[in-house]
Amino acid sequence: MSNSADSPQSGSGADARGRFRPVRVLTVGVFALAGLIFFTSFNTAKGTDIRTDASLLKLSDLIHERSGENGERDESNAALREQVESLAERDDGRTRQEDDALAALERDAGTQELTGDALTVTLNDAPPDATAKLPGYPEPQPDYLVIHQQDLQAVVNALWQGGAEGIKVMDQRLISTSAVRCVGNTLILQGRVYSPPYKITAVGDPEKLREALTASEAIQNYMVYVNVYGLGWKVEENGTVTLPGYSGTVDLQHAQPVE
Repeated sequence: MSNSADSPQSGSGADARGRFRPVRVLTVGVFALAGLIFFTSFNTAKGTDIRTDASLLKLSDLIHERSGENGERDESNAALREQVESLAERDDGRTRQEDDALAALERDAGTQELTGDALTVTLNDAPPDATAKLPGYPEPQPDYLVIHQQDLQAVVNALWQGGAEGIKVMDQRLISTSAVRCVGNTLILQGRVYSPPYKITAVGDPEKLREALTASEAIQNYMVYVNVYGLGWKVEENGTVTLPGYSGTVDLQHAQPVE
């Protein structure tokens, strides 16, 4: 998964998702590149397989391990939050009106469960051996056959535009600070790692949600790849669904210099 995509150009073999920009290469750059290729070839000849390099595999294992740990911590945070709220409700000194106002704020913030009619959108990569299904389109490059970050963002934005009361991506509830990010061909959401197919569920008026999806220009662009190259796209009405409340931290985080 990458984070740039444009429509394929009918009748052209140009790379539609990443246009080539020619640059003037200095002679010294040519020699530097040649030296880099020679050095890389030398290392590979010594037995380094760049597709099975141990350091890369260890990094992938570490990412999935940390993702599992983050999931367990989210569950633990949710349980502790319920205990704290239960203890606070016993005798917190608030009036009924204040309790109602707090509950409304929590619903708006996405920290409480939300039940209602729902619609789910599923996106998936195309088969790796896919070919152009319609005449006049170039044969696909690898970039054409995978879900991109902006594809997921387009669906989420369209559902909000359609009046969604709450949205869940995979098994996590989105809040105002949630960010849909992709690294390689995986989705990283709130410290957890996911692989396709990606499911996005929204609670709201299903008809209005469908209309918003259809009206989105970004999704219209995505549908070209669905029809030509076979990217996955499915929209289903789920009836009544309960979205989980957001269970992660709600504190804003920022980087700090190391002293």
